[in-house]
Amino acid sequence: MDKAKYICIDIGGTSIKYGVANDKGEFAEQGSVATEAQKYGGPGIVNKVKEIVETYLQNYQVKGVAMSTAGMVDPELGEVVYALEEAIPNYTGTKWQQLIKDQFGLTCTVENDVNCAALGELWLGAAKGKTSAFCMTIGTSIGGAVVCDGKIVHGVSNSAGEIAYILIPQGRLHDVVSTTRLVADVAAAKHIPKEKLDGCKIFEMAHAQDKVVQEQIDKLMANLADGINNIAMVLNPEIFVLGGGIMEQRDYLAPVLQKHLASKLVPQVLAKTEIAFANLGNQAGMVGALYNFLQRTRE
Repeated sequence: MDKAKYICIDIGGTSIKYGVANDKGEFAEQGSVATEAQKYGGPGIVNKVKEIVETYLQNYQVKGVAMSTAGMVDPELGEVVYALEEAIPNYTGTKWQQLIKDQFGLTCTVENDVNCAALGELWLGAAKGKTSAFCMTIGTSIGGAVVCDGKIVHGVSNSAGEIAYILIPQGRLHDVVSTTRLVADVAAAKHIPKEKLDGCKIFEMAHAQDKVVQEQIDKLMANLADGINNIAMVLNPEIFVLGGGIMEQRDYLAPVLQKHLASKLVPQVLAKTEIAFANLGNQAGMVGALYNFLQRTRE
């Protein structure tokens, strides 16, 4: 048995990332498995998580389970209070805290995945040293998290930051700002089956000066800028941190996004608002889940 560790789990629509770490956020090991949300839904995710915990318990002295998950979360009860059916069927109502305690006798904390990404970036990443921030993750859908005075703002129904539901001129952010939408738009414009495209292939085409693909990326960034503008005018945070798989293309996306922000934001707001790209990568959710665990169990 190794010295005490924390199991960190980050449940997304595409994959479940997991690992074991110490209280400094240093990982001894980590891995991932496909979520298969559409195939097995919430019950399938529960089974996968139980297998992960069982495996780690064989090799580590575990102090608790720190969980990050898609969906609206009640962090006090440690359960998913709402999840989009089209994203993860039969997931609403999953009582993670109780499940982990009943099955393994372990303390479990649960927080929304974007909130965790924000906490991770606040603790060890791009927003370190800031007191106010808004974190956005662009992936299968789009999510947001509000940080004020160094803490996550949950709201009365635990839905603060749920920007997927925000309306901009082109529609809901969930529908018009995501890797899913970019793949669909490029596929339609290029007459290619969606199944043959992903974010990596799309940016390979963009770097190869494919004008059609570049136009679709430009449209996506214009829609993202509309969302940032709305949020900036309400919350006025010190920094926006942009994460998610697509945002790893920061060198390509930064100037495109900045061009649209310059045309949409009030100059005074634009000048004082920092736009940063998440630097914890795929670990952000797990790191934030651990930070959330340490905060809640030390209070």
